Amino acid sequence: MTEKIYKGLGNVFADLGLDNSEELLTKAKLTSQINAILRRRKLKQKDAAVLLGLAQPDVSNLRCGRLSGFSVERLFRILNILDQEVEIVVKRKTSQRQPARTKVVISEQLSV
Repeated sequence: MTEKIYKGLGNVFADLGLDNSEELLTKAKLTSQINAILRRRKLKQKDAAVLLGLAQPDVSNLRCGRLSGFSVERLFRILNILDQEVEIVVKRKTSQRQPARTKVVISEQLSV
């Protein structure tokens, strides 16, 4: 049996052909960071909801990766509430061959 190996684009959402793949990847990375902080702090959904000013079902949606109700800006605000700095850097693209892109870089040094 011959297996085909597909080299991904570095964005699973783009690999799946989804619209707004960069935004979806950005949301996924930000949400992953939010969830890691909530786990480290051992917050239950109800307590996280109070801290973040969200309804408990919204926290459940965050935990499960259901992000349609969350804008990138809203996720930034949640990270700020969790004492995380969000820094946006705009710079000239490095390759003339590739289109400009959006990238989220998570710092190794996180505060809990």
